[in-house]
Amino acid sequence: MFQRTLKQAISATGVGLHSGERVKLTLKPAAPDAGIVFRRTDLPEPVEVKAEPMLVNDTRLSSTLVNDTGVRVGTIEHLMSAFAGFGIDNLIVEVTAAEIPIMDGSAAPFIYLLQTAGVVEQPVPKRFIRVLKPVEVVEGDKWVRLDPKDGFSVTLSIEFNHPAFNLAPQKVEIDFAGHSYLDEISRARTFGFMHEVEYMRQHGLGLGGSLDNAIVIDDEYVLNPEGLRFPDEFVRHKILDAIGDLYIVGHPLIAAFSGHKSGHAMNNTLLRRLLEDPSAWEYVSFQDPLDAPSSFHRLPEAA
Repeated sequence: MFQRTLKQAISATGVGLHSGERVKLTLKPAAPDAGIVFRRTDLPEPVEVKAEPMLVNDTRLSSTLVNDTGVRVGTIEHLMSAFAGFGIDNLIVEVTAAEIPIMDGSAAPFIYLLQTAGVVEQPVPKRFIRVLKPVEVVEGDKWVRLDPKDGFSVTLSIEFNHPAFNLAPQKVEIDFAGHSYLDEISRARTFGFMHEVEYMRQHGLGLGGSLDNAIVIDDEYVLNPEGLRFPDEFVRHKILDAIGDLYIVGHPLIAAFSGHKSGHAMNNTLLRRLLEDPSAWEYVSFQDPLDAPSSFHRLPEAA
């Protein structure tokens, strides 16, 4: 139950989903209690932006951090989801553009980078946020909620009146005490509809999207020749997104997360509402791993 960082630095190059720009990503070890810090190295002077819920100021189809000088780091949710799945607490994330590369549209390539670089424990206890009472955000027929739980689970449902979505349940419940993030969530890809492409590109979004980094759906079918990785890949990707959005709080949550038709904006509002109520949460650490909730015993082993 100690904090984690990487054994060594590692880099990859890809394209930004929304910007279409080529970007180099470098993950570097960081000191205990540093948190996840993004560093824009393409600017005249490098600028650091720490992952914090209050800095998420653009949620159009992704989660984007914006600091008080307007420096942005976009589409961080898949990378943050990988960090959550591997229990990474402290890291410097260098990027040469305003957006994290989309890779294949899932968290799996980032998991590969973490595995290749190696994960090490640091001699400082990991700090968890334990939810003490229900916190909820409701917007019409959409809602998200955190409830107390001795562990971490996600229950999420989506709703699309479309043939491609009707082939499998649009609801998934995962208790991570008995399920693996790496096996069941990390490979689920982002998705979008052909009819949305023109609108997105008129607004400067989706410029780097392709069948190589997203599931694309027309009026009836999935257009990707290889099909889906899971029958219910759509909702599994929404869970991947939610885990990444929640990890922007900087600590693993001991809680049950649930939602219906949620997105990046609602996930962030939920975190802000949680933090605004000091009676709703507390920091906890565990000296003995056996004292921690069983879901966190399933983290991949560090070196």
